Amino acid sequence: MDLGGKRALVTAGARGIGRAIAERFREMGARVLVTDVDPAAVAEAEGAGLLARVSDASDEGQVRELVGEVDAELGGLDVLVNNAGIAGPTGPVEEIDGAEWARTFEVNAHSQFYCVKHALSLLRAGSEPSIINLSSAAGRLGMAGRSAYSSSKWAVVGFTKTLAIELGPEGIRANAICPGAVDGPRIRAVIEAKARMLQRPVEEVTALYEDQSSLRRMVEPGDIADMAAFLAGPMSRNVNGQVMAVDGNTEKLY
Repeated sequence: MDLGGKRALVTAGARGIGRAIAERFREMGARVLVTDVDPAAVAEAEGAGLLARVSDASDEGQVRELVGEVDAELGGLDVLVNNAGIAGPTGPVEEIDGAEWARTFEVNAHSQFYCVKHALSLLRAGSEPSIINLSSAAGRLGMAGRSAYSSSKWAVVGFTKTLAIELGPEGIRANAICPGAVDGPRIRAVIEAKARMLQRPVEEVTALYEDQSSLRRMVEPGDIADMAAFLAGPMSRNVNGQVMAVDGNTEKLY
């Protein structure tokens, strides 16, 4: 589990899951550049010693510019972590706003396409390159009231498996991580929205989210970082096109 010499880009890496991944990579010897749309989050990451840039992964022009900065700062790229994502709207499908649906796909799925498309030239020149796409337990299960989010995360799985087939002959691996409910501000906001939709107490819906896995607990950001570190390193050299669930064995989503 040594990432010494690796050069990694983590989108939306200034906070949350992305920050945990970036910190784990750095602890293991990698040089890491993170992005975020929030300047305050980028400043926090820089204050912690990370290379960080303000960039919107759902904007193809900004991604194109970002890849140039990655090359200049890191001297190439070996690991791309497509972590950028939003929760999207919560509600019955007939009440979902079309613009919110589209925005969910722009961030959760289109951003990954843009990053892979424009970073491929660097990855092809990299050392044992690896692409790690963040999907979700909602990318392998249905989720009532979260149609936009779940659909976008299923798209990530299809994209990942296709990349593995296309790029495998070049030695570029592509895998997806499907986290369960990851404790933090975003899942708390999702739970509050779901509670409003169901007209049930927040505490009751929180208990449903905690109990939906066999382990009866939420996942921590560090758990996702550990899986990303495995997929980025030599111990997973023959792991390609896989969907790695880190969800405590979740079989139903609420």
